[in-house]
Amino acid sequence: MDILKAIRLYLVTDEAACRGRDFYQVVEDAARGGVTMVQLREKTLGTRAFIDRGKRLKDILAPYQIPLIINDRVDVALAVDADGVHVGQSDMPYEVLVQMLPPGKIIGLSAEKMQDVTEAENWHISYLAVSPLYATPSKTDTETPWGLNGLQWAKRNSRHPLVVIGGLNIHNTNEAILNGADGIAVISAICSAESPFSAAQALGKAIHSRS
Repeated sequence: MDILKAIRLYLVTDEAACRGRDFYQVVEDAARGGVTMVQLREKTLGTRAFIDRGKRLKDILAPYQIPLIINDRVDVALAVDADGVHVGQSDMPYEVLVQMLPPGKIIGLSAEKMQDVTEAENWHISYLAVSPLYATPSKTDTETPWGLNGLQWAKRNSRHPLVVIGGLNIHNTNEAILNGADGIAVISAICSAESPFSAAQALGKAIHSRS
């Protein structure tokens, strides 16, 4: 799998951000619009419901050849046979994570401070998520935003592909790519958009125009 292609336009799901619309329809509209990877992020669902949702999403994304990533829950990722997992550095030790996952799975890791970037240099991960790039209501339990100067530092000091998340939208995607991001991850910019399809299309064009 070409991970640089996969992380270009990365949708992180949030049912509340879908504003009462059908969750699966929002994701499929985004897939048709050009998202390149989807992370299923569920903080409140029980394990069985999480697995059921993951299986259904995998079926929806399969015709578009879009990888499905599970947030935090390695057990759910294994049950669904997802394409990979995304974890925070405080969620599970890297050494345990790689032992649990079959070879070839995508491993994404959050980096909320400089120490996280430095530590990840020793690990064989697929991508590093610089989080949050900007302040955002979607991520309130994180460190101080990196900002563009911080992103530039991460680019200089990391050997891994970089995804940025937190406050990304059609107006600042260009500057994120120009300052070192290999891809952007969004929640509300697609899930809350009037047309998730059109929002994904516009973001994809913004990324490609600066890459």
